[in-house]
Amino acid sequence: MWELSTHYLWWILALLLIGGELLLPGYFLLWIGLAAAAMGVVLWADPMLGVLAQAIVFGLLAFAFCVGYARWLRPRLERRVSGGERLNRRAEQLIGQRYPLIEPIVNGRGKARVGDGQWLVSGPDLPAGTVVEVVAVDGTTLQVRATA
Repeated sequence: MWELSTHYLWWILALLLIGGELLLPGYFLLWIGLAAAAMGVVLWADPMLGVLAQAIVFGLLAFAFCVGYARWLRPRLERRVSGGERLNRRAEQLIGQRYPLIEPIVNGRGKARVGDGQWLVSGPDLPAGTVVEVVAVDGTTLQVRATA
């Protein structure tokens, strides 16, 4: 019967844990699996490490990988992109933008060219062609003001 080196056992454990992460996603088994892989590298470099020392080093590595994820990597992955809070509210993304009027604003109502479409606008009476700035949104109507 052939003998399997201990560092291979750690790498097999790492594969099993990372595979378990694929079945039960949550980012927890991944970091423990990476700690097991790192433990395999440590044991490959120092094959005379005792079982108790392996358990202690593995525990420390698992703790370090989990804390590193929670304190360093996760906040960077969850960083919000500017305007992301308005992702599903398209009209609110237009606030602060400037667009030309394609129909004059008469009695507080008109239309502006936004991209390749038209939006209803409300604001002070202005002639067609005037560039306006969106200051608020009311349903599907953009509230605008004349730009200086």
